[in-house]
Amino acid sequence: MWIVFAVLSAVFAALTSILAKIGLDGVNSTLATAIRTVVVLILAWGMVFVTGAQRGIQAIGARNFVFLVLSGLATGFSWLCYYRALQLDGVSRVAPIDKLSIVPTLIFAVLFLGERLSLKVAIGYALIAAGTLIAVL
Repeated sequence: MWIVFAVLSAVFAALTSILAKIGLDGVNSTLATAIRTVVVLILAWGMVFVTGAQRGIQAIGARNFVFLVLSGLATGFSWLCYYRALQLDGVSRVAPIDKLSIVPTLIFAVLFLGERLSLKVAIGYALIAAGTLIAVL
């Protein structure tokens, strides 16, 4: 089931880029990011209440909370940078570089989460990085 959600995530991320580029025309990128964030906030909290997940708020420990806040900050900075980049250049150049986040994600997963890195995975990620650089430079 995880693969269905992963594919849907990719499709919605692709739509995000196209819709954002159109919506950014004549709009400050920081303001556009704030508008997007409000929509995401409403959607996320709506899903919390629809699924009854609000009952789990008390169970969130301090450590979990800190890391979720840090993740939110990273997301916010990513979105601010992404929208500014989209405003300055085309989706076909910005999106591949944004998706190159897969490479540092792998590195961080190995360094901080102790995930194992096989030669096959390392080669695949190197090819992703090389392909992205060839495509956009």
